[in-house]
Amino acid sequence: MASHNKSEYYSAEQEQMARFAKALGHPVRIAILQLLNTQSCCYHGDMAEELPIAKSTLSQHLNELKDAGLIQGTITPPSVKYCIHKENWKLAKKLLGALLT
Repeated sequence: MASHNKSEYYSAEQEQMARFAKALGHPVRIAILQLLNTQSCCYHGDMAEELPIAKSTLSQHLNELKDAGLIQGTITPPSVKYCIHKENWKLAKKLLGALLT
């Protein structure tokens, strides 16, 4: 049986949609995005005060959202400031909106 690369079966759009959906697959990440979507940017420490989770757990969720391209971070030691990645946010809304209509 021949092995196939998954990219032979799925379009780049489908792959991107799945990546966004995976990143959205946890309620803490949804809460983070909702928080960030209401303001231009937010510091990690401020989010830790808003969300009922440990800072280390928050960092893991922020990394997942960042890896998916939904948020971006600016490191200004000793703090990190996060905000919505506007271009990818628009793309996620477009792709997921098309799927859910």
